[in-house]
Amino acid sequence: MTQISPDTWCERLQGKLMAGLEAAWALIERADDPALIKKVREKARLIGQMAATARQIVLMVPPRRPVSVLAAGAASIPVPEASEPRPERGIDRLKGGRRGRL
Repeated sequence: MTQISPDTWCERLQGKLMAGLEAAWALIERADDPALIKKVREKARLIGQMAATARQIVLMVPPRRPVSVLAAGAASIPVPEASEPRPERGIDRLKGGRRGRL
């Protein structure tokens, strides 16, 4: 399976859903049977719900940052020295410096 970006996936899915929606509306325009029209309208409603869900999924994925921003950001992060002592925390004072329960 090839990896594609979420935006590309959404665009492809939206294209397929739009084609299905256009076919459904063309069928509604030609049909005279109320039961068939009801069924096709339900299908069109479901297509719309699927399209909305696809857009929500794409919005959940964080946007990709350019590589140059990642490299510049990593260079500006200070790295703590291994020889620096860890500052004492309040919980360590309560425990008396030992591990375990309070």
